[in-house]
Amino acid sequence: MPYQILADTVLTIHVAVVLFVVGGLVMVVTGHFRGWRWVRNPWFRLAHVVAIAIVVLQAWLGVLCPLTTLEVWLRSQAGEAGYSGSFVQYWLQELLYYQAPAWVFILAYTLFGLLVVLTWWYCPPRSRRKKR
Repeated sequence: MPYQILADTVLTIHVAVVLFVVGGLVMVVTGHFRGWRWVRNPWFRLAHVVAIAIVVLQAWLGVLCPLTTLEVWLRSQAGEAGYSGSFVQYWLQELLYYQAPAWVFILAYTLFGLLVVLTWWYCPPRSRRKKR
């Protein structure tokens, strides 16, 4: 039972990371046009670009996400076969995991990463120096 709960927790964190990466880009672009100052926060922007950079690097290197690896290990420790666990597990996995050839993911992650970099240029974060 504890492994099941831990696996569901890791899956929830994984979905939150995905929402941060995807939603972060949407918020930056939307915030740029709406004048939201927080989307130009350098720490937010740095965390966002680092998160997508890690995803792109993992895709290019063919490395499985450590969150996925941890979740699968926890599920195996719980005695589960595959992804036939709890309600939370089922629906979050339906949103997060899908089947396609590896090149599709590499291309999608790379293009998304390029969009994030373009927003860094188009809507740059605030400078940390105060203007005089």
